[in-house]
Amino acid sequence: MEVTRPREDWNRPPEPPQDNKKVSCGILAILLGPFGIHKFLLGYQTEGIITLVLSLVTCGIVTSLIGIIEGVIYLCMSDNDFYQTYQVGKRGWF
Repeated sequence: MEVTRPREDWNRPPEPPQDNKKVSCGILAILLGPFGIHKFLLGYQTEGIITLVLSLVTCGIVTSLIGIIEGVIYLCMSDNDFYQTYQVGKRGWF
């Protein structure tokens, strides 16, 4: 009969990979939200272009509010939640 030792990290949540872009996307969303740079950084070209067009149409008012909201959401999430939601799950908005 073979006895195996339990793994010591069985109850620890997995660490997000090193390419987690949470802080950079959050800061870019707050500072440069109307330009949609945070969307392009995450790899969402369609959403980034939509943000740019909305910025041109509304003179940046709507997209600056969206950018601030998204930036706060990004920065308030845990690293693992952000990675799973926006980098793995490819959720484009909020």
